[in-house]
Amino acid sequence: MYHSVAVEEDDPYQLTVSPERFAEQIAWLHRRGQRGVSVRELMRARAGGRADNLVGLTFDDGYADFGRFAVPILQAYGFTATAYVVADLLGRANDWDVKGPRKKLLTVQEVTELAAAGWEIGSHGLGHQALPGLPAEALATQTRESRRALEEVVGGPVTGFCYPYGAVDLPATLAVRDAGYDYACAIAHSPLTGRYALPRCYVGDRDGAWRLRAKRGRHRLRDTVTELRRSRLAARPGRQRRVAAEGEERQGGAGARAGSGPERPGGERAARRGAGR
Repeated sequence: MYHSVAVEEDDPYQLTVSPERFAEQIAWLHRRGQRGVSVRELMRARAGGRADNLVGLTFDDGYADFGRFAVPILQAYGFTATAYVVADLLGRANDWDVKGPRKKLLTVQEVTELAAAGWEIGSHGLGHQALPGLPAEALATQTRESRRALEEVVGGPVTGFCYPYGAVDLPATLAVRDAGYDYACAIAHSPLTGRYALPRCYVGDRDGAWRLRAKRGRHRLRDTVTELRRSRLAARPGRQRRVAAEGEERQGGAGARAGSGPERPGGERAARRGAGR
């Protein structure tokens, strides 16, 4: 889970990775025989049993520096990635980050060009609003309308969603599913982990090779623990129906991998402050 790739001295939410550090991280993946791909490609490969050497790379918020700095580095290694953009804020700035620096967001034209070049564009909602607690009508608007708007921009299907702030609850996952998305990204492992709440690893500017190895191991351990807990819950008498209702979409399995952070209300910011500490 990445956000911004740029040179930034003022970074209170730890959302920025320098181009030099990002290049080192991508080179590290390449040396290990792994290939960065979009989550769309990762999900398709997992379904076909071909995902062993693939790493889903995601970029939340749709910062303009994705095209300027991240894309050339990724292209140099034959990697791809997914950019999750805020449908109503294209061409504007990250005003939701009150204490952080103002960063320009991708414009409509830039998103169109990225999609035409083969980069996956996913939805990050309409205005970067957290979904838990919203009424059903608002959830439907955030998920369906953002998808509709982005499909007009990219000229094709938008099949991935990413929860703003990484904040997710059961109604949010159901709204995303009902809006027609194929998958959705969260941050942390949780009882909702699965196709519509894929866990991801936070990657920051402090993450060199040994920290990436440690985070990768921790993510795999959390995959295992989450699956064991789910199996035990499903085995309890009288709980099968509830599990099916809350997690029928979980069959997508473990999520996109690349670095980790805790999830709670305001989860992205919490992850930026606490990941790896």
